Amino acid sequence: MREIVFDTETTGLDPLTGDKIVEIGAVELSNHIPTGRTYHQYINPLRSISEEVVKVHGLTEEFLSDKPIFEEICDDFMSFIGSDAYLVAHNAPFDMKFLNYQLKEVGRPTFDENRVIDTLIIARKRFPGSRVNLDDLCRRFGVDNTQRTKHGALLDAELLAEVYLELLGGQEPALLQSQLNQPADFEQVLEKIKTNKRREPRIFSISEEEIKNHDFYVSKLKNPFWLEEQGEK
Repeated sequence: MREIVFDTETTGLDPLTGDKIVEIGAVELSNHIPTGRTYHQYINPLRSISEEVVKVHGLTEEFLSDKPIFEEICDDFMSFIGSDAYLVAHNAPFDMKFLNYQLKEVGRPTFDENRVIDTLIIARKRFPGSRVNLDDLCRRFGVDNTQRTKHGALLDAELLAEVYLELLGGQEPALLQSQLNQPADFEQVLEKIKTNKRREPRIFSISEEEIKNHDFYVSKLKNPFWLEEQGEK
């Protein structure tokens, strides 16, 4: 099974208002093992770039002025992805919104949702209530992100590939694959997360007064459902 872990950098937040992709970075995985193949491309958006983009990404209009436009790099990027690979991204709807919009603009087929794996969803399911942006996940899993002084698509894709494998359970890829016993799809990944061993619940001491207050509160409830269930048993 092939997966392409990728990231995009853009001029803004919404392609419908004219924002464009300015950088794409991607890493290939085969059966959850990095193959060493990567894709990286800067893109001329043919529009002005905000100071915020320059500050966060370090990309200027002057730097991008001699880079190819999206239509010129589209075939190479689509060839790298291939016809069968899953696309893996963090907050995938954002990247896919831009990618599909610009593919449609140049008359290319767009990607269906069933080919996309969103690591943000996986992280939220595994660590509910915790911060799960890429930097936070790198710190949690001990992934070295010290080079991430500015957002760069290829570096972010490489970091995300490491984080993604940790989200799958932090096991050796071959071991994980043997446990799944077949190429993993998104539903199998989520099932793997659900069955991961969890920490034992913490035990809290309860005072006699708290027990009495609880019993008093329960006695005031009308037909609590758990008592009905006990009656059925």
